[in-house]
This record gives sequence, C-alpha cells and structure tokens, in this order.
Amino acid sequence: MQRRLSAILSADIVGYTRLMEIDDISTLNRLKSLRHDLVDPCIATHNGRIVKLMGDGMLVEFASVADAVRCATEIQSTIARAEPQEAQDRGLVYRIGVNLGYIIVDGDDIHGDGVNVAARLQSLADPGGVAIAGIVREHIGSELGVDFEDFGQHSVKNHERPIQVHMARFGHRWQDSPPKRPPAAVIAESEGVSIAVLPFTNMSGDPEQEYFSDGITEDIITDLAKVSALSVIARNSSFIYKGRAVDMKQVGCELGVRYVLEGSVRKAGNKVRIAAQLINGTDGRHVWAERYDRDLEDIFALQDEISKHIVDALKVRLLAKELETITKRGTDNPEAYQIYLMGRSFFNRGHESRSIKAARGLFAKAVDLDPRYARAYAGLSDCDSYLLLANDPAATYDNILDNANRALELDPGLSDAHASRGIAMFTKGLRAEAEAEFELALERDPTSFEANFFYGRNCHAQGQFEKARGLYERTIALKPDDYRAWDQLRAVHISLGHHQEAVQSARECLRLIEGEIAAHPDEPILMCYGGCLLADLGEMERGASWASRAAAIAGDDLRVLYNLACCYAKLGKPAEAIACLERQASGSPTYVASVVAWMKKDSDLDPLRNHPRYLALADRMEAQLAEPPGLIP
Repeated sequence: MQRRLSAILSADIVGYTRLMEIDDISTLNRLKSLRHDLVDPCIATHNGRIVKLMGDGMLVEFASVADAVRCATEIQSTIARAEPQEAQDRGLVYRIGVNLGYIIVDGDDIHGDGVNVAARLQSLADPGGVAIAGIVREHIGSELGVDFEDFGQHSVKNHERPIQVHMARFGHRWQDSPPKRPPAAVIAESEGVSIAVLPFTNMSGDPEQEYFSDGITEDIITDLAKVSALSVIARNSSFIYKGRAVDMKQVGCELGVRYVLEGSVRKAGNKVRIAAQLINGTDGRHVWAERYDRDLEDIFALQDEISKHIVDALKVRLLAKELETITKRGTDNPEAYQIYLMGRSFFNRGHESRSIKAARGLFAKAVDLDPRYARAYAGLSDCDSYLLLANDPAATYDNILDNANRALELDPGLSDAHASRGIAMFTKGLRAEAEAEFELALERDPTSFEANFFYGRNCHAQGQFEKARGLYERTIALKPDDYRAWDQLRAVHISLGHHQEAVQSARECLRLIEGEIAAHPDEPILMCYGGCLLADLGEMERGASWASRAAAIAGDDLRVLYNLACCYAKLGKPAEAIACLERQASGSPTYVASVVAWMKKDSDLDPLRNHPRYLALADRMEAQLAEPPGLIP
C-alpha cells in the first residue's frame, strides 16, 4: 500500500432508487448510455482513473485538481444543456463532489480521509451541481471560469474539523426546485436530529466554580449522546466556544448541527440555578427555554429533568433502555459528585504531574464518600496510568488494574474504565491486550480522547505508523488544542517519510506549546517538546536555548530527561542526549520497559541509532529487563 495526494471525484445519481422502482430496465439502460456516451469519455479526456463503480455512483482519481474540476463541471453542464428525453422527475442527474486530500492506495482501490470528504461533498451538492472543498477552490483559482458560490463551513460525519465548501450550479432545469437549505439542515436530515451543547456559563461570580458549570455541561452531553435518535457533537468540539460570544446560526453552520443548546449555572451555598435554552441553528429561532432553581441535593433529578425536556423539545423518541441509562448517575451522593467534577477539571487542564496528582487526590476523596462510584475509580486508574508513565513511585500497574476492574464491576459498560485498562496494558507492553481494551472503549464511546490517543501510541510503539496516524488525527479532531497529539502526529509523519506533513504538524504544535509556556513558564517538559519542534523547523539556535532552560530545571524527573534526550538528539548533541537516556535505567521496572519499547520506534532518536554509546545502552537496558525481579538496581 502507498499514500499519495490526489484529487478525488465522487458522484451519484439523484433519486436512483426511486427511478429503479419506477422502471428498473429503462433506468439501467439509460445510465449505461449516459456513462458510455458522456461520462467515461469525459473522464478519459481529463486523465482520470475510475477507481470503482457503485451502482449509480462512481469514485474517480485525478492527479490534477484542475482536471478533476473540469471533468465534473463538463459532465454537469453537458447534461444541463442536453434536451431532456424524459420528464424531469425521471431524468438522470448527478450530484458531484471534488476534494483534494491524501489517500491510501490498496491495489486498485483507494481509501482514507480524502475519499470520505469527497463523498460527503457529493451528498451536499445540489442536483446537477458540483461541490468542492475550500482547498480545491484555492488550487484552481479563477482559471476555469466557473462561478463557485461560497457555501460556508461544514462539519461532516467522521471529520471533526469544519470544511469550507463551494458550490456551482448548472442549467435552468433545477431553478424551480426548492431553494438550497442551510447545510446544518441538510446534515441533520441525513444523519438524524443533531445538536451541539455549548459550555454553560459560570454565573456564580467565583472562578473556582468553573469546574461545576463545565461538569454539568459534560454530563448533559453524555446524557444526550445516549439517545439513539440524536447526533451529539463531542465535548471537545463544542468547548472550543467556551468564553466566546457567538452567533448561534454561525455555530450551527460551523458544527453542522440543526440545534444548539446554551445555558448558565449559578451555584451559591446549597442552592443551584440552571438556565437553558434550545436554539434552531439554521435560523436562530428559540425552540425551548427553561430556568430551574433547586437545592444541590436535587442535582441528579435536575439533570434528568433537563435532558428529558430537551429530548421532548426535539420531538425525538426516548427508548426505555435509554431513559434508564440517562438516569443512572453512578452516585447518589451530591458531595461525591462535586468532588469528582473538580477532579475532572484538574485532569482536563493538562497531563503534567501536578495537575494529575491534584485530580487523583480528588477522585480518591470521591471514592471515600461513595465506595460504589465507578467513574471515580476509573479516574483513579487514569491518573495512575499517567503517573506511572512519569515514573511516579506511588503509581503501580496493579493499582491501575484494580481500580479499572472495580469500575467495570460497578458499571460494566463504562468506556473510561476500558480505556484505563488499555493504558495500563500499554505501559506494561501488553500490546494485543491493550488494543482489545481500546477497541472496547471506542465501541462504547468513539469520542474518548484517552482511548484514541493511547491506542495511537500503542500502534506507534509497534511500528504500525499508518494506523497510529489515523488515531492521532482522530485525537486532534476531538481536541485540536492538545499539543501532545500534534507532537505524536509529527513524529509518526517523520517515520512515514511525510516531510511536508511533519513540518505542518510541528508548526501547529509549536504554536500550542508557546501558548502553554506563556501560561506555565516553569514547566520543563514543554521546553523539551518545543526544542524538538524548533530543531525540526531548522531553528537550531532557539531550540538549543529552550533545551538549556529545560535542563536547568529538569532535576531528576526521568520523563523530562527522556524528552530532553530527544531534543538534544535533534540538535546534533549526541553525548548530551545519551547521558539523559542513561538516567532512564534508574526508573521502576515498568517504566524502564515502557521506555525501552518506545526508544525502538521514536523517530526523534533516529540520529543516535548507530552511535556506539547508544547501542551499548540499549543492550544494557534490555539485559536489565531480563533480570529476575528484585535484581534491578
């Protein structure tokens, strides 16, 4: 298999199933004639390759973006000019989408995100029209003389980042059709009722209460996601609007949803007030609004009530089993719930040891308050997994598994607990077992950041770079501002030989790192990441300065020293890099095993691969792992 950049044309016939029901033989014969007389010759003229035919549809690859667009517009304009031989409701009319993106070539077939986006563009096109991605519009400019209308940004299924869409329409025969509806309405009708829940505003006058309003928002998202008739935007996508004054129609368009929920939370003492309003994202019209004043002890009943009111307002069916899962909170202790939300807020701040230790302490307190709180046990397991990777002596593999298993005993369907087990097995080097757990986690919650990210790392550690790339890209789609995912994507692009993509990922990661350093100027691991990125971008002097700052405050933190080794390796300082790596052997057996496995596939260490000191160190660490327990110094 190979990966390459191509222009992809996706086309299908409007209403083909209905036409076949009316007269299958005639419809099939007319389709064959249309392809023989017009479509196939047009594709050949413009140097296209028909990848596959799918009944009424087709997928075509072009080396040139201009050729792909010329072919699409020629097909549509020729059909529009032709004297119709059938009544309009029986005519054969294409919808066509054109995208430019990377594809995976598998024999004669192609796969990948570039193909998926082309198919979604095709579904958004008008009958007789051509929809192209923004990147295609940039490439062709005005050279083709075709009037493409800016159709705004769209979120499409399985592609979280919005795509700019441009549309061209051909001929007069469709002017009497109903006007094209906004994209959110089209997507909502094709994929079910769709909704985004924006972060509820903290109205308490106390910034420390932010964790509570965020937690309420996350739980409403989780509740609505359990309703099979709803398509709910993931938490990390809707939270990009946190703290921003936004137009609801713009949000609806950008996220590709029909409805948007916004609200506020005011918590004072034992009282809580929640205000919520549901807005039609296509026209800004208010659909439903309500204000709730309750005692804090009633918070769970209040959340149930809000979720059910939203479902009622959306006029979708709530199945009995779904109602049961929505009202299953995991705890009936309001204090444990608040402590858990506070722990999640620390966990979501970033995965440096200080935040993780604070989160762990809060999850432990929630368990003390309610020993049957499954989500709190999963939180403990998550924290210990990160701490184990940072060589924290208090974190053990057995504790991680014990807490994850306890969470699954209490709630067998809890995605977080399966992700926790997967991370634990990843740290232990149990690759197949980790993969099985990550698959279970994603089956229950495809939007799990931890499951996607560590599944990617699990594949990365095994040299499954293409699979890792896809998982990292999914992770970034879920949380675009997480620098770690961008950095791992950069590394896997290097391993795949994708120089341009590696540079793009490095630039985006550096932008995020610079923001993190501004907020946390004393965090050395951020400087290590930044130093690697600067070296990749050719800014060696600045990268060396960042490495020097990191070294000055690294201390004995082995995780920092490992990343500092990567930075030194890229800066052409092998002696300093290997000195940092030699310190890794002092870690716990589980930590050392994790580091040894990662060193083998880490592209940042490629400059050291043939260095005698590096080779000797790798042999020593392998031998150390082979020694019986208790003999490791």
